[in-house]
Amino acid sequence: MERAVVGRFAPSPSGYLHMGNLLAMLLAWLDCRAKNGRLIFRLEDLDPARSKQIYIDALAEDLRWLGLDWDEGWPDPAYAQSRRGERYAAAFEFLKEKGLCYPCWCSRAERLAAASAPAPGEEQFDPGCRCAHMSREEREHRFESDTRTPAWKLRVPDREICLVDGHYGLLRQNPAREGGDIVICRSDGVFAYQLAVSVDDMEMGVTRVVRGRDLLDSAPKQKWLVETLGGAAPDYCHAPLLTEEKGKLSKRMGSLSTQVLRKETSPEALVGKLAFLCGLRDREEPAKPEELLRNFSWNTIKTEDIRIG
Repeated sequence: MERAVVGRFAPSPSGYLHMGNLLAMLLAWLDCRAKNGRLIFRLEDLDPARSKQIYIDALAEDLRWLGLDWDEGWPDPAYAQSRRGERYAAAFEFLKEKGLCYPCWCSRAERLAAASAPAPGEEQFDPGCRCAHMSREEREHRFESDTRTPAWKLRVPDREICLVDGHYGLLRQNPAREGGDIVICRSDGVFAYQLAVSVDDMEMGVTRVVRGRDLLDSAPKQKWLVETLGGAAPDYCHAPLLTEEKGKLSKRMGSLSTQVLRKETSPEALVGKLAFLCGLRDREEPAKPEELLRNFSWNTIKTEDIRIG
């Protein structure tokens, strides 16, 4: 029996949305609506240092401006990660009871990076972490003698995990040998991205995850984590990235933000441009999202990243 389709938007309020974010969300909307699915809008405001109210306020407005609607979620606070700490704590305790977690006194930079979705070149995982090999006595002594509060890491499996991405095909990864154990709780008590997103997708019944290709390597880890927690992993489908001369578009750098785009173009013109850039249409002309549904197919979407500047 096929699962009912449930997709999601999951933006992080660390900056204004840019064209790359909008392309991923347009494709997530088309993928879900083409299957008569239900769409969730979840707010990934896990890290208090990066999440700003001004960006939170702009997210829903920008999506509605583009013509992308959703069926449930934000502004319902139950769909904000900052309000779901008890759910992450319960999953954390479950994993600890299974013997999959250990305290880690490694660098602060690693712990700070853990709460955010990893960007290319920013993954700070350390497969050679000494903390993983401490005896119980050594850990007890460290807790007593070290004034620092440790982070916690999750032991990932030393075996191949396979999944078929809906756009890029078969993906094989051995998490232990390709990245190593991952931080799931920082020393300041903030739960990490990999744990939070896996718990959210599982508990919200998400069956389709459409997002940028920069998160492709996270899919096997998240599949394994959801299944380890007792859930059914969603199907993953990753989209090409929009790039400019200096690299991938970034909210942190304000690249082609919606605040600029909304002053310079109409939503129909932008949707038409995105459809043309990714391969949905063979010419650039204004369009509304619902006009793209009839002929939507991942077979027409480009796999290579798309240079726009």
